[in-house]
Amino acid sequence: MWIIENVLALIGAYLLGSVATSVWVSKIFYGLDIREHGSGNAGATNTFRVLGVKAGIPVLIVDAAKAFGAANLIIFLDHYTVGTNVYLNFKLLLGMMAVIGHILPIYVGFRGGKGVASLLGLVLAIHPAAALGSIIVFLLVLLISKYVSLSSMIAGAAFPILLIAYYHVTAKPLIIFAILASVALIYTHRKNINRIVKREESKANLTIRRRRR
Repeated sequence: MWIIENVLALIGAYLLGSVATSVWVSKIFYGLDIREHGSGNAGATNTFRVLGVKAGIPVLIVDAAKAFGAANLIIFLDHYTVGTNVYLNFKLLLGMMAVIGHILPIYVGFRGGKGVASLLGLVLAIHPAAALGSIIVFLLVLLISKYVSLSSMIAGAAFPILLIAYYHVTAKPLIIFAILASVALIYTHRKNINRIVKREESKANLTIRRRRR
């Protein structure tokens, strides 16, 4: 029975992650498909870049909430004990299924985003204090550079550093996840790095863009 419950929870986490926030917001409120503009990614980063703060903030919040909610589906599975490595491992797996759903969303032809906001939601579910520290790093870099991609990479790199150096976390599954997530963020942003070096990367639109009529 517990195997069936685990499978259903994993499927539910993927479907929750597949909610295509930026695509639906851009189509319903702005009359365009976000994937046809900017970097072509269906995520919060490209939404900020193309549509501005008014659209970017809701997309960021919902995309983060997807993975946060998915990771916490574990509370409905009474065969896991809070505080154990098994509990932490499955909670991470649920969150990662939501991140996969965000990157490969079944509802919109498997063309999603890079998973930055969803990873944020997952780390908030796993270690809120370190996640909030990474958010502060993100905002500071964004205000200085106006590059969402650069801010995401530096904030991602800050997360494992905060876990290990400041919060002295010793749980190996969490440390491994944090390091891999940081490396994955840098890898998925390799084109952005190239554009930043060449000074061709678009800066975030931090203004409020009015809805099209």
